[in-house]
Amino acid sequence: MIANLARPSGNVMGVARNSTEIVGKRLQLLRELVPKATRIATLVWEKTLTKPLFLDEVRAAARLMGITLIHQEVNTTEALAGAFDVMQRERAQALIVPTSPFITNNRKQILELAGKHRLPTMFEYRLLVDEGGLMSYGPSDIEMGRRAAYYVDRILKGAKPADLPVEEPTKYELIINGKTAKALGVKIPQSLLISAEKVIE
Repeated sequence: MIANLARPSGNVMGVARNSTEIVGKRLQLLRELVPKATRIATLVWEKTLTKPLFLDEVRAAARLMGITLIHQEVNTTEALAGAFDVMQRERAQALIVPTSPFITNNRKQILELAGKHRLPTMFEYRLLVDEGGLMSYGPSDIEMGRRAAYYVDRILKGAKPADLPVEEPTKYELIINGKTAKALGVKIPQSLLISAEKVIE
């Protein structure tokens, strides 16, 4: 859809939410929270367009950290429970979940299953942590909203969309749910408490 982020040359512009390039950072933060974790699961919607990018990044990061990945792909709500059963059989110690419409739409069940299986879970966006997930690391929704408003303002003042660059996020936030950590028996290290944008109590 976009030939070049600096000069899109079409009608598509704005702020890109794609954050597959920081998958390694998410894995690092999850490992910092669960330092003994050597087996980490991934839960991916089978049809998501960013799946190849996510897999490349998470596999590269896992190799560097000596982590064994337990990869699970799902395509239906009914498949979620089975995916978590596999994670349990494969002795997963934590879970990383990239965002997708499927994940967002089924977040209640995913959060329930992660809690039931006592899996510390890293998400991309704060919404899931506000609703009971353990932690997220991703672009600031507030900052992205401000930048989107900037684009609307520019276009209303006559700017051509083709001349406006597609911006990538510049501010990322670590959000931790302290109540969920307590329920899972996970002690949040001081280093994460200091760097977190918010700890939900």
